[in-house]
Amino acid sequence: MILHHYAFCPHSRFVRLVLAEAGLEADARDVRPWERPRSLLELNPAGATPVLIDEHGLALVGPGVIAEYLDETRGAAWGDRRLMPGTAAGRAEVRRLNDWFLVKMHGEVTDYLVTEKITKRFASAEAGGGPPDMAAIRAARANVRYHLRYIGYLIATRNWLAGDHLTYADLAAAAHLSCADYLGDVPWNENETARNWYARVKSRPAFRALLADRVPGIAP
Repeated sequence: MILHHYAFCPHSRFVRLVLAEAGLEADARDVRPWERPRSLLELNPAGATPVLIDEHGLALVGPGVIAEYLDETRGAAWGDRRLMPGTAAGRAEVRRLNDWFLVKMHGEVTDYLVTEKITKRFASAEAGGGPPDMAAIRAARANVRYHLRYIGYLIATRNWLAGDHLTYADLAAAAHLSCADYLGDVPWNENETARNWYARVKSRPAFRALLADRVPGIAP
């Protein structure tokens, strides 16, 4: 398989975690979405990452589509490592939380931080580069607090975000928080329960590659 991704695209990070947890290997090809390379646009006209090409040449676009496809085609063989529950109710809860983190948190927190602090730093003026919008950064820093509180609320009564076992929901939340955490914008001291959950996810072997990522000129 081939994964077209950007190292600090939180959706790409989610798919990288999924692949690592499932024990699947993909040839990772780093792209800069803001440059809108032709190779990416031919696979996804929206110009967004990630895009996974499976072993049959099928192009799978977007984190939710990739995760669902991998579960449908390979999940049964993962046994107790399966990242979607076996019940309809359990799967519905994972999908609800995936939407929360991959859509809501992305729109309220991660997209602002990555765009303002990373993308604008490297993009040309024509591609939207320039100085960061501090109002957007302040909004993201305010918004991340209630996402932390929600994670803490869930973990207070569950072993993992969606229930007793690690699922796509944990990986989606951790992928987005990992970007904000790298940039120093997560107030971990405000929610010990959420911090301890993140430490559990972050300590998993699947997370090692993400922790090795670096942005030139920005220390983690």
